[in-house]
Amino acid sequence: MTERITSNQNALLRHIRKLQSSRAYREECGEFVADGFKLLEEAMKWYPHIKTVVVSEGLSLPTLPAEVRIAEIPDSLMQSLSSMKTPQGVIFTCALPRRKAAEVMGGMLLLDRIQNPGNLGTILRTADAFGVPVLLTNGCADPYSEKTLRASMGAVLRTAPQSAELPEILSACKERGIRITATALSETATDLRQTQIKDDLVVIGSEGQGICQELLAASDRQVIIPMQPRCESLNAAVAAAIVMWNMKY
Repeated sequence: MTERITSNQNALLRHIRKLQSSRAYREECGEFVADGFKLLEEAMKWYPHIKTVVVSEGLSLPTLPAEVRIAEIPDSLMQSLSSMKTPQGVIFTCALPRRKAAEVMGGMLLLDRIQNPGNLGTILRTADAFGVPVLLTNGCADPYSEKTLRASMGAVLRTAPQSAELPEILSACKERGIRITATALSETATDLRQTQIKDDLVVIGSEGQGICQELLAASDRQVIIPMQPRCESLNAAVAAAIVMWNMKY
């Protein structure tokens, strides 16, 4: 049964706004928000943990599981609730995936402090396309923020990224004999085109700071993406795409 909400101060709408704005609240509640019909379609295909759907009055929804809470609101409320400039008319919440120990392996991309949600989402989208598993260190943007979800085009719903603390990652690599290859602008780095990396744990660093010193020191080798001498660096998402292509092909 669809309920109708007309008050901007409704408890459900306040809850959604807090989920939108606070990572800590998302983690406390075990719930996140997504916006738009495209992401709803992806969630229905790949992520069977939809909890609540809020839709603008007059719009039709696909057939949802019986346990999903459905609420209808006026367009004016949707305008204030949605973070999009042009709301599509549907916002929904999903349960966060259960936390579990990360499976560190060769052929995986490790993201170190990627803090821009757009970059993170784009990397996750590309990784999903190439079939490269992704591991996040502490300090990365929230993969379940609305901005990351939109930039990933639903990839987060199809393939959940793993996360782990750095000591755990380094310990697992040592125990399993996984080589760590860091992308770095250094004199000792080898040309990516001349390096086989498909079985490595390959590290992409943050947009402004690069890879942290502890991870650089622990790496077995460093690689560099060749570019014009006048250019200092690449966008993190672009660099990750080039690296992942080399990992797979």
